[in-house]
Amino acid sequence: MKKLLLTLLLLTILLPQLHAGEVALKTAQGMLYGTHEVPESRDVDLLPVVLILSGSGPTDRDGNSSLLPGKNNSLKYLGEALAKNGIASLRYDKRGIGKSAASVMRVEDLRFRTYIEDAKDWVDFLKSEKRYSGIFIAGHSEGSLIGMVAARHTGVDGFISVAGAGRPAPDLIVNQVKNQFSPDLVKETEQIIDALRRGKEVKSPSPVLGALFRESIQPYLMSWFKYDPVKEISTLQCPVLIVQGTTDLQVSVEDAEMLQEGNKKAQLHVIEGMNHVLKDVPEDPQRQQASYSDPSLPVSGELIRGVSDFVWSVQKDKL
Repeated sequence: MKKLLLTLLLLTILLPQLHAGEVALKTAQGMLYGTHEVPESRDVDLLPVVLILSGSGPTDRDGNSSLLPGKNNSLKYLGEALAKNGIASLRYDKRGIGKSAASVMRVEDLRFRTYIEDAKDWVDFLKSEKRYSGIFIAGHSEGSLIGMVAARHTGVDGFISVAGAGRPAPDLIVNQVKNQFSPDLVKETEQIIDALRRGKEVKSPSPVLGALFRESIQPYLMSWFKYDPVKEISTLQCPVLIVQGTTDLQVSVEDAEMLQEGNKKAQLHVIEGMNHVLKDVPEDPQRQQASYSDPSLPVSGELIRGVSDFVWSVQKDKL
């Protein structure tokens, strides 16, 4: 306990210099690249690290999507802020994204498990450094589901879900289609999903649904549909923090409550006014849309405090 109190005291009076270095991970399917954010100060003995996993689609290590103009830098700012609180982090470009683009697999060969295995390999990388007092996984959006499965298999010290869905992927897809398309297309979507869940591929979906259910991606969807976030989080034995913003238009507070219901020991931290890209933004659609491409907006200060407090609390309990 005295050692922890001394450490926390030093953290409050010292502003550690920060070092962000490029790191590479060799896998059987090519090289993956990331950013290792490390406080350079060695005046403290404790140095926890958080592996940060990005969300779905072409989202890079910094939280930016190639489908959107501009950058929001949400995960970049998260890593930098944690470093200022004495916590190292590692965030990486997913397979086929950013600098890891060359490691892309054929769409037909890609499986949800591939992303889980990549996360596990990065945890092994952090363990091999042998300088961390604790290793944590923080998964944002789809990265939450990837992270919780990886956490179960790697024995990390804690898991953090940030804006992670509590509903299985099929439910999320149906809800999205309901918000955009006709009842006939909703019915077709439900029929396609039912077939995929039974392991049967569907030929020639309606053109409007083609991008979502094209034949080349159906094996990936079938592999993704096997995972239920509530069931997965229930298997975790490590400390768990669930963080959710109230102005998130993609994932709801209800999702976070579902996750907590699956793991009753988990801490639930609801942040008033935080949206899906971790910025303090009201529900106004125009301001929401703008925030996804606005690097001038910082990430929520309450998010940084909540994640930092969780990490240091787990470290305290280990002593």
